Amino acid sequence: MIQLTEVTKDYTDGTQSVTVLKPTTLTLNPHEFVAITGPSGSGKSTLLTIIGALQKPTSGTLLIDGQDIYQMNEKQRAQLRFKDIGFVLQGSNLVPYLTIQEHYTLKLKQANAADRTRIETIMMSLGIEKIRNKYPDKISGGERQRATIGLALLLNPKIILADEPTASLDTQKANEVASLLQKISRDFKTSVVMVTHDQRLLHYCDRVLEMDDGRLHE
Repeated sequence: MIQLTEVTKDYTDGTQSVTVLKPTTLTLNPHEFVAITGPSGSGKSTLLTIIGALQKPTSGTLLIDGQDIYQMNEKQRAQLRFKDIGFVLQGSNLVPYLTIQEHYTLKLKQANAADRTRIETIMMSLGIEKIRNKYPDKISGGERQRATIGLALLLNPKIILADEPTASLDTQKANEVASLLQKISRDFKTSVVMVTHDQRLLHYCDRVLEMDDGRLHE
């Protein structure tokens, strides 16, 4: 379980302090798919980076399985980001000169993980086994996002954070990706948080939250 309590974030703009995230309390349960919507500049991405242990809040706490991750040192947080948090961004961020199989093998090697059957399980579940030996520029945008989602899921993270994962996709592919994120939350019991402007995708989610001027609303 992931628990944010009274989390805030301030930035300094010249001599002024600007609060971009006002006191935010949120609980994310295992196998829950949550969407966060709202206008640009409302604080969505700031909230996502704090949940992802990428930047420290000004105040408040973030617990993952009871551990306050901002009481950890940076080495511990980096390890947590690598193993327990999966990231899916607008662009696939795949390395162009590695095949999909090589991406997965390299990540397992970096994690010192010996269970290679995990690759087969993920690829079969996401329907990407046929593109395993292809390079990112030789597959479609939807396939690239599926491969990216699988890579994020490979180490069995506690949470996947998806920042506008369907922004560059047509309607059919966008629905496929949203459906896949829903499947992941249910089948792999992984919390999924998706920031999106696409109202057509919200019916896939268990909860929809809205950010407005730094405040999170149910």
